Amino acid sequence: MRLNDLMRISVRQVIRHRRRYMGVVLAIALGVAGFLNIVTMSREVKKNFNENLDLIGGVTILRISFDNSRSYRPQWFRDQTLAALRHLDGVKDLTLTFVKHTQSEWHGQRFGFTTIAVDGSFWNVRSFWPLTGTLFGHAAVTERKRDCVLGAELAKKIFGDTQVQGKSLEINHEIYEISGVLGGVTDSTLANAAILPLTTAEDRLGGVVLADKIYLRCTTWDDVGKVAAAIPGVVKSTQSPEELNVEVSWEALKRVQQLAWWIEFLIYLATTATFLLGGVGIWNVMMAAVTSRTREIGLKKAMGAEDRDILAQFLSEALCLSGGAALLGGGLGRIMMEIMSRMIGSRPPEELFFFGLSMAFLFAVLIGVLAGLYPSIRASRMEVVTAIRYE
Repeated sequence: MRLNDLMRISVRQVIRHRRRYMGVVLAIALGVAGFLNIVTMSREVKKNFNENLDLIGGVTILRISFDNSRSYRPQWFRDQTLAALRHLDGVKDLTLTFVKHTQSEWHGQRFGFTTIAVDGSFWNVRSFWPLTGTLFGHAAVTERKRDCVLGAELAKKIFGDTQVQGKSLEINHEIYEISGVLGGVTDSTLANAAILPLTTAEDRLGGVVLADKIYLRCTTWDDVGKVAAAIPGVVKSTQSPEELNVEVSWEALKRVQQLAWWIEFLIYLATTATFLLGGVGIWNVMMAAVTSRTREIGLKKAMGAEDRDILAQFLSEALCLSGGAALLGGGLGRIMMEIMSRMIGSRPPEELFFFGLSMAFLFAVLIGVLAGLYPSIRASRMEVVTAIRYE
């Protein structure tokens, strides 16, 4: 039998018995769609998840500082050190800060609070957003503007409200304009702090100003260990590492990694189980097809069909069934990928999708061959007389 005739007959048989095969096709299609989304979207989802880990403990953020209280020679981070740290493999971004205690007077009442001076990257590195108003950016730092962002608790303490954008605040006898109130804060120190542009604070707060603290965000949690290990050497190459501290939330990182590993494992397990159920389904429906078409097999053999012709016919039907289901799953997977891409605002490379589709199709074909082989062999080995007399 010619290949094109064999495939035409197989496709026709699958379409004719489509109701019988519906559950099998759906199982394999869902397995393929799930596999495609794991392959194509897992990296993008992980990347998106890592960018927001500060909300659940900041496990991808390293805190690097000099403990100047224990050193006779005060230290601060030089520009060369910052540049070297930014070029470390696995570093997404970093921000330079320093802290100073300040005072303010409002309606005759004096308030003492912490002032934190930051550069324009601070908000992105720490995953903060404005509760009200706006957060000053790189322009305010470059132009040394007298902008100020308040923590929500400090805004309520001084003004009794968080709607304070546009108001003025005196800090150490200098007037600053409040641009907004900080949101996304789980740190009580920040909630009770005023935040100024780094350059403005250096100019106007007075006294000794040492930018001695860095928040460094790693690209993913897998980069945290190697980046933390490399930091002392990088600092040492540009300045003295005396009293350098590198803080990492190791316990929180371990818990997040374990949770992510179990989620990924369960997704792969569910996808594999779906494929296997599809394979069992193919085996069952092909066994049922062999039984229901026993007389047809006997008649074909009586008319000269050889064992290999019968084997090829039933095996090609199994392949058409699994291959068609894989193509349907590819379409579903594409739709799911488009939806997820819009949800997380990130899109995987097209070549990754086609690679995943190829792998899923090959896996589905393999399932079809393995599941359809025994029923096909059984059909090919039927005795002619017994098959024709089968009721």
